[in-house]
Amino acid sequence: MTAIEQYLIDTYRAAQHGDPMPPPPGRDDVAVLRAVRAESQFRAVLAGRPATHHWRWTLARLFRPAGRC
Repeated sequence: MTAIEQYLIDTYRAAQHGDPMPPPPGRDDVAVLRAVRAESQFRAVLAGRPATHHWRWTLARLFRPAGRC
């Protein structure tokens, strides 16, 4: 069963019982990722390391044309 199918079943059950509707799947994904990044940066600062991440460098390397270094 996919997340959408489960969401539709939960929505139907909530409507039948008069309960509040559940949040749609994926609604808070970006907020969770931002919170994880902020926590990681906070811990880096407390440990005396720079608060930057190597993610940008890794993504740039992945999407860079093969002939360039």
